[in-house]
Amino acid sequence: MDILVIEDDLQIGSALREGLRGEGYSVEHVTDGLTGLQLAQQHPYQVIVLDVMLPGVHGYRVCAELRRSGVTTPILMLTAKDGEYDEAEGLDTGADDYLTKPFSYVVLLARLRALIRRRGESGAGGRLLRAGDLWLDTGTLRCGRGEQEIALTARELMVLAVLARAGGQVVAKQDVLDEVWDHAYDGGTSIIEVYVSNLRRKIDAPFGRRSIETVHGAGYRLVDDSASRA
Repeated sequence: MDILVIEDDLQIGSALREGLRGEGYSVEHVTDGLTGLQLAQQHPYQVIVLDVMLPGVHGYRVCAELRRSGVTTPILMLTAKDGEYDEAEGLDTGADDYLTKPFSYVVLLARLRALIRRRGESGAGGRLLRAGDLWLDTGTLRCGRGEQEIALTARELMVLAVLARAGGQVVAKQDVLDEVWDHAYDGGTSIIEVYVSNLRRKIDAPFGRRSIETVHGAGYRLVDDSASRA
């Protein structure tokens, strides 16, 4: 299967299923969170389209459970809500992208293609990037410190890779946005702050490190802070 659509609105779900099938994708459509969670854990989908407001188990919980169980499939969240905090909540649970209803099908299709393409690019011809004991394997989509692996979403891995490839140089927020997000994304650079916060919480805080530095007015840089331990 290429795409799993978890959407309880039958009209939207059916439209997505038929439209995506018309684009050549194989699509599975389910209408409740529990069934979607089970299918996503059992099958290697290329991407998951996940509604937030679902019967039984809501989308935020589905996303969080998938990430906790080690599923790294890119997730595009759909919601009728709007606002920065709603977006941050979805990203905090491990979503890779976010689209507010009502949405343009053309934009959704572009976002899905971007997630699938970037996942494929990461899986081919991978490269091992390092900053001290922090490592990132772009081929296997794995990250860790020393021998301890750290679970990151596909989008978090891409943001970290942009910083790691810069070799300690400052990377502007706009440059991260241009490299990681598709041109169809119409939000501002504040989304980068959300992802950097998530990365710090996962790759730095548990290890007593400060490897992602903020350079005020310029951007961010990744540094080797092996000597800074809690």
